[in-house]
Amino acid sequence: MDSVDRRSFIKTVAGAAALAAGDFDARAAESGGPVFLSTWEHGKPANDRAAEVFKSGASLLDAIEKGINVPENDPNVMSVGYGGLPNEEGMVELDAAIMDGTRHRAGAVASLHNIKNPISVARQVLEKTKHTTMAGEGAFRFALRTGFKPEQLLTPESLKRWLEWKAKPERETFWLSASNHDTIGMVGTDGRGHVVSGCSTSGLAWKIPGRVGDSPLVGCGVYADDNVGAASATGDGDLMTNYCTSISIVHYMARGMSPQDACAALLQHVADSDPANRAGFVCVIAISNKGEVGAASMNSKFRLKYALWRDGQSQLLDSVVLY
Repeated sequence: MDSVDRRSFIKTVAGAAALAAGDFDARAAESGGPVFLSTWEHGKPANDRAAEVFKSGASLLDAIEKGINVPENDPNVMSVGYGGLPNEEGMVELDAAIMDGTRHRAGAVASLHNIKNPISVARQVLEKTKHTTMAGEGAFRFALRTGFKPEQLLTPESLKRWLEWKAKPERETFWLSASNHDTIGMVGTDGRGHVVSGCSTSGLAWKIPGRVGDSPLVGCGVYADDNVGAASATGDGDLMTNYCTSISIVHYMARGMSPQDACAALLQHVADSDPANRAGFVCVIAISNKGEVGAASMNSKFRLKYALWRDGQSQLLDSVVLY
């Protein structure tokens, strides 16, 4: 695909997204108020909670953190927090990150166990240390030191699912496609140019212990810069890490692209670099510091349903699809 065709393609994708958004104008937030954008159906209650927290007078960081806490606490969301599907040894390992676009600082945790709310631990890394990322046993001890209580994260349902998987003689393993990629990625703006990005996940079901995807990696699962905007991603974290999806989208935006165009351009780059990636589970969301939004999926087999909160309205929308 040459550069002219690519520009035409991206314009087409952006136009389709604007139509799909209906009353939610994907090109501009004229009200100048807060906007929250999240991945998947469980992003809708997350957005609603974030908006409630922000309207109470809390910070945008507080709003994103508390919003992400909602799916983390929901045992029915089996890819995030409590009740998340475990690694191949039956241990739930959680990853999360949160980034403040004003300070250009992030906090992240990886392979965290026995703590229900990894996004809140990541927030403590951001606020109370000079570090950016903490992992494994060290992250767990840090969580205890900062007041978090250890909990069993396996629910009866997630344990049952793991035992069923374990009993299969020819069970799928880490290098085969797994069924759960539905991370909670969330970005928001306060309506005054401040942006925050957050992400939380239990990662691939039945993963090798210690595996870390894109979610807690700054620039991959999250990125935020008040000068431009913020982005997050969901899907195959092993694939997306190799493309630094979130920072790449923000950099496209910095060069003048809308969030929708930037999301499409990033996915097109991933597809162009290796045609096999067109079948990959890759979805991205982005927001500008003016409240413009974008969302895109690589293919129709893994189409992102995203949640958008703006002007007191909360809605689920379907992203555009490249292939």
